Amino acid sequence: MSTTHVMALDAGTGSVRAILFARDGSITHIAQDEFAQHYPEPGWVEHDAEVIWETQLAVAHRVLRESGVAATDVAAIGITNQRETAVVWDRETGIPVHNAIVWQDRRTAAACDALRDAGHADLIRAATGLPIDTYFSGTKIAWILDHVAGARERAERGELLAGTIDSWLIWKLTDGARHVTDYSNASRSMCFNIHELDWDDRILELLRVPRAMLPEVRPSSEVYGRTGAAAGFGAALPVASASGDQQSALFGQACFTPGSVKATYGTGGSVMMNTGTTPVLSDAGLITTVAWGLDGRVEYALEGVFFAVGVPMKWLRDEMRIIDDLSTSADLARSVPDTAGVYFVPAFTGLASPYWDQYARAALMGLTPGASRAHIVRAALESMSYSYRDVIDAMTSESGNPLPELRVDGGAAINDFHLQFQADQLGVPVQRPIVTESTARGAAFLAGLATGFWTSQDELRGCIEIERTFTPQMDAATRDHLYAGWRKAITRSLDWAEH
Repeated sequence: MSTTHVMALDAGTGSVRAILFARDGSITHIAQDEFAQHYPEPGWVEHDAEVIWETQLAVAHRVLRESGVAATDVAAIGITNQRETAVVWDRETGIPVHNAIVWQDRRTAAACDALRDAGHADLIRAATGLPIDTYFSGTKIAWILDHVAGARERAERGELLAGTIDSWLIWKLTDGARHVTDYSNASRSMCFNIHELDWDDRILELLRVPRAMLPEVRPSSEVYGRTGAAAGFGAALPVASASGDQQSALFGQACFTPGSVKATYGTGGSVMMNTGTTPVLSDAGLITTVAWGLDGRVEYALEGVFFAVGVPMKWLRDEMRIIDDLSTSADLARSVPDTAGVYFVPAFTGLASPYWDQYARAALMGLTPGASRAHIVRAALESMSYSYRDVIDAMTSESGNPLPELRVDGGAAINDFHLQFQADQLGVPVQRPIVTESTARGAAFLAGLATGFWTSQDELRGCIEIERTFTPQMDAATRDHLYAGWRKAITRSLDWAEH
C-alpha cells in the first residue's frame, strides 16, 4: 500500500510540533506542546534536551493518534529546528552533560570579544560567512567543555558528542545509530567552512572543540537512517531531512530561484534571500549561509536575523499586562492613527542584523503624557516592519536583486495590521500563503523528495497557494519619515549594557 503523508517534526524555541502533510502539501493534522525555558542568570537561556526529545516524541505519537493516520502510512520524517542551540551528550548513555544552551543565550560574549580582539574576525567571516557572535553554536559548545567538570577531557577521549537540536533528535530517533547534521545547520556553528563544506580545523583549534565530537555533515534531503525501538512507532520510518528553521521556511515557500525572498516572524525572526550556488559575502551586517544541500549541489542564501521579533508582544502581555491576548493587538493598534512618535526597539538580548551589537538593550522612546497603551502596542508591532526593512534594504543593495514581493510566514503572519505596515514600509506587495507553516512544510518537502513522495521542485511549486496579498498604501515621503525616526531610536539603544 502506498504511503499518504510526510511527518514534519518542528523543534522550535518555545514549543515542538508534529505536522502531517498530505501529497497536495496541505496540512492534515498538527500536534503541539510547549516546554520549559530556563534562565539561570540574566542573559542566559537554557533548555533541557531530554525534555525536548520526550515532548517531540509525544507530539509525534499524538498527531498519528488524533489524525487516524497509521505510522505505516508515513513516507518519511523531516526535521526542522531552532538552529544554533547546542547540546553536548554522552556517546554511550545518551545523557546530556549540561542543559542545551539556546541561540538567544549571551553568556559567551566575553569569549566572542576575545576572538575579535585577537584578530580572528576576518578569518571566521571569510570561512563561515558569519560575524563573531554569541548567537552561533560554536562558542556554546566550547563553554560547556570549559565549565562542566571533566567534559573537555572526555570530549578529547571521544566520549562526548555535540550538535544542534536536529543532530540530537536524529541520534535519538535512530537509537544512536547516526550522528549527523545537514549543511544548513552546520553553517550556523561559526566553525563550518561554507566553501569547502567541512568543519574548519583552524576555527576548531581556536575554540578548542574536538572535531571527533561533531556530527557528520550531510545533504538536507537524504535518508539518514530509520527510527528505532526508542521511537516506538512500530515501523522503521525513514528519517529523511534536516534543515535549520529559516532555511526550511525558504524551501517551504518554494523560493527555489536566486533573488526570491521570504520573511519569518516567530520568537526570533529571519529574512532570507536565495542567492543560488554562489555565496555572497556581505559588508552590511548580513549573514552568508547555506540554504540547503539537494540533488548533489549546495545552494546559498543571504540572511538577516532578529533575536526578539515576537518577544515584545509577549512581554507586553506577560510582564507589563498591557494586553490580555496577542490576538487583540491588531485591533488595539488600529484604534490610533499612528504611534504619536513612540518607537519600540526590541533589543532585549542585543541586536543582530544588520547592527550586531550584543550590548544593545531594548528601549521604549518618544513617550509623552499622551502616550497610551494603544500607542505602545502599535509601536511594538511597527518595530517588526522597521527591523525587516533594515535588512531587506541591505539585502537588495548587496545582491543586486530588486525585491518584487515578500513571502511571509510564522506566528505574526496572521496579524493583518502588521503585514499591511510591512508592505507600506517596503513599498512592495506582501504575500501570505494559505499554509503559513512554511518551516514545517519545508522539512516535509525535503523529506518527501528524498523518498520519492514528491518527484520535483516543480511539483512542490504547485502546492503553494496565496491566501492574501497586502499592497502598499503609504506614500514614499511618509514611509521614509517614519523610518528615519526608527533609525534615530536605534542609535539610542546601542552599546548600552556594561562590558
